[in-house]
Order: sequence, then structure tokens, then C-alpha cells
Amino acid sequence: MTRNEMIHAYDAHKASDIYAVGFEYRGQLYVTMTEELRDDCVKLDSASPAKGGCAKLRIKLSARIKAMLVATKKAVCWGGIELVEYKDRYNRGDHFEKVVVERLTKTEWHKNSIPFYVAGDLEWNGHQVQVKFDGAELTNEKTLSGILA
Repeated sequence: MTRNEMIHAYDAHKASDIYAVGFEYRGQLYVTMTEELRDDCVKLDSASPAKGGCAKLRIKLSARIKAMLVATKKAVCWGGIELVEYKDRYNRGDHFEKVVVERLTKTEWHKNSIPFYVAGDLEWNGHQVQVKFDGAELTNEKTLSGILA
């Protein structure tokens, strides 16, 4: 699958209608809420050969985009980056999801593995929200092939 085919298949099957995207900027944690991911923030990547080497889509914000989001106030500072630092068995993405879920829903976060085509990571104001931290995998070719079959 090409990058554009993967993006089209992902968009056609996603259960979310909003993204909460987090990133680090000058030692702070910033969050932007958006209905659409910028095309220049979705990169084609591949898994390591040990993990099958399949193509995957990854969210990657450039320094220029981060600076623009902060300058135009399209991203909000939620505190220091230590909110999402590794401190246990969870990675930055998990910690970011925890922060978002607990702040927006006022409920305790529990890790889950619900696929993007079933539901978002949380429901907020009647919307399904997909939570991603900069550098996260959006989906991969193997997952998309499975849902397209």
C-alpha cells in the first residue's frame, strides 16, 4: 500500500472524530485538538525487520510545526514534560493518554487495546477522541489489510 492508500483506508475506518495530539516544546507538554491531522505530520515509516518490516503511518511534528502551533495558540501548554516521562512500565504515549483521559473526563485511566476502528481512546463532549503523542504509530499496513479483507 502507498502512503496515500493507507491514509485513505485509515480515514475510512477510524471510529474517532477528534485527535488530541501531544508534543514536547521547550521542556513543556503541549496539546492540540484537531478534527484532521495535517498531511505534513503523517509520515510513512516501516517496522524493524525483526517486527515484520511492514509499512506504518507515524505522527511526526517538525520543529517548525510545533513552533507554529504554540505561536498561534492552536496548542495549549498542560505543564512540564515530566507529566509523560518514563516512570514505570508505560511509555510516553501511554502517560500522555493517561493525562488526557484524566483531565478531560475526570475519570481514572486504564490501559486498553481497543482498535482505532472500534472506538477512540476516550469519549469527550459526545466525540470519540484518538490520543497520540508525537512519534506515535497511527496504524500499519498489516492492521489495515486485516480490516480491508
